Amino acid sequence: MVSSSIDIVSFAYFDHSFTKRIADSVALEFNADVQLKEGHLDISDYYDAPRKQYKGNELLKSVEKSFSDETHKTIGLFNVDLFIPILTYIFGQAYLGGNTAIASAFRLSNARYGMKEDFELLLERMTKEVIHELGHTYGLIHCYTPGCVMASSTYVEDIDQKSTSFCSKCRGSVTQ
Repeated sequence: MVSSSIDIVSFAYFDHSFTKRIADSVALEFNADVQLKEGHLDISDYYDAPRKQYKGNELLKSVEKSFSDETHKTIGLFNVDLFIPILTYIFGQAYLGGNTAIASAFRLSNARYGMKEDFELLLERMTKEVIHELGHTYGLIHCYTPGCVMASSTYVEDIDQKSTSFCSKCRGSVTQ
């Protein structure tokens, strides 16, 4: 991978060990210097009351405007239910080939689906989502290679089928 600098900005309460383990995985996958930061946004303006969800497009724009610049990649971590107008919900979103992305843990927890909570599984899912969205910032599109972290994920079970790594084709595209 091309070495770069990545900021992971938490906009929700996540245990430090949770975000640190995500940052360590991101640093390894991207061969990047990763900084953990805390961010504060009043996200109430992005709440869509009829849907009881938050507008992903608007949150992404806000993170880009207030926390990102051209010198590094930035991903904002949230724990709210995100959507975009054409989808019922999303796990994350990024500017393709840009510098900013967002990801949310809201729909990644087993408890959301009436199952026993599993911290390690939540961590794995969030790590995959963060790497996936950051992959988009490096210009990667959805991949059809089984197990590639860049595979599209419509359901949380789709995330479970992926690894935390890029396939050889995606890895090669990022290093070009």
